[in-house]
Amino acid sequence: MMESLLAQEGVERPTLQRAILSCVVPPAANALEYLFRFGWMLPYLVVSPGVKTGLAVRAEAREVGADRIVNAVAASCLYGGDLIIIDFGTATTFCAVTHRREYLGGAIAPGIGIALESLYEKTAKLPRIDVEVAERCIGRNTVEAMHAGIFFGYIGLGREIVKRMKEEFSLKARVVGTGGWGIFLEKHCDFIDIFNPVLTLEGLRIIHELNEP
Repeated sequence: MMESLLAQEGVERPTLQRAILSCVVPPAANALEYLFRFGWMLPYLVVSPGVKTGLAVRAEAREVGADRIVNAVAASCLYGGDLIIIDFGTATTFCAVTHRREYLGGAIAPGIGIALESLYEKTAKLPRIDVEVAERCIGRNTVEAMHAGIFFGYIGLGREIVKRMKEEFSLKARVVGTGGWGIFLEKHCDFIDIFNPVLTLEGLRIIHELNEP
């Protein structure tokens, strides 16, 4: 699968020199480490406590997911200042980082995909739906009501958490968005100042450069 993904981007595997991995799913991380070490025999770095990031982590370091640290590194290096980073991924995460590159912590909510699957799996009659832009908040049928709840609900979730985080640490903080679901939502979120769909990849590049032998 990895070779197929690389081929789609025109990258030949023999040209790879090093790898860097950020993963919060242990089985996937184990498989990738096995691939890099024994399959491709590539030197690789796993983002974990002890790796240089340029951040001062003021939260409990071992409790902070690697993906959140990687996003914070990228946003701090690329944009500077006080920042709130929203990642609309499997989980919806919010992180606060100061202009001194101090990672303060954040908030975690279920991602849109998780919410949709829960509605389908945990209820008797609600169907499985795709995410769509809702035209109205008062749905006239079940599907319209679900679209309204997910679409307006996640915009409201983002706006409220951003508001409270700004009140807690910096009213002038800029908001940086990323994540797969963010590509769908960001144009409807007036509280997002910058959207970077490859923020995590930028962070991995920066951390790799900081840790080059």
